[in-house]
Amino acid sequence: MKPPAGVVLAAGAGRRFGMPKALVEHRGALFVDRAAKVLADAGCDPVLVVLGAAADEVRERAELAGATTVFNPDWPTGMGSSLRTALEALRGSDAPAALVLPVDMPGIGAEAVRRVAQLTAPDALAAASHGGRRSHPVLLGREHWTGAAASATGDAGARDYLKQRAVTMVSCDDISEGFDVDRPEDLDRPAT
Repeated sequence: MKPPAGVVLAAGAGRRFGMPKALVEHRGALFVDRAAKVLADAGCDPVLVVLGAAADEVRERAELAGATTVFNPDWPTGMGSSLRTALEALRGSDAPAALVLPVDMPGIGAEAVRRVAQLTAPDALAAASHGGRRSHPVLLGREHWTGAAASATGDAGARDYLKQRAVTMVSCDDISEGFDVDRPEDLDRPAT
């Protein structure tokens, strides 16, 4: 089976943070570069980065080695539009699944992505779990792309779609932390 495509959702303006989180520098790397590298290091192919707010600055400052960027013109409407943009961009690929990682989760490393990616299949629905709760990354098998895209609105992403289905939970507590960075003080948390 081919590996899943990796998707970094990096289009938001980061209003609570005070700047687009794609451009946050943390431990010597931009969040967007770190997230793309985590997916690539885990074997995702292709790696797609969805940009929106400050897209030109992200393209200018980020390395994004080996990643493809796509622009979400509807980024102000929330993460749902970025997920739709990514899944639409992947339609022409032969990826059996998409592994989705928000840009603002520095506690997720390649090992957690690989663990979830082991379930890659066209009918897969899986997610890392942290503390017994569904977290990221989320694996969406190709057969679910149309339904997930149709339900992706606002900042919910695929949340509503996943709530209505059986999602295989993959415990990652031993190798990652499922927190997201909403404010600058969240950067002080440990990362993998």
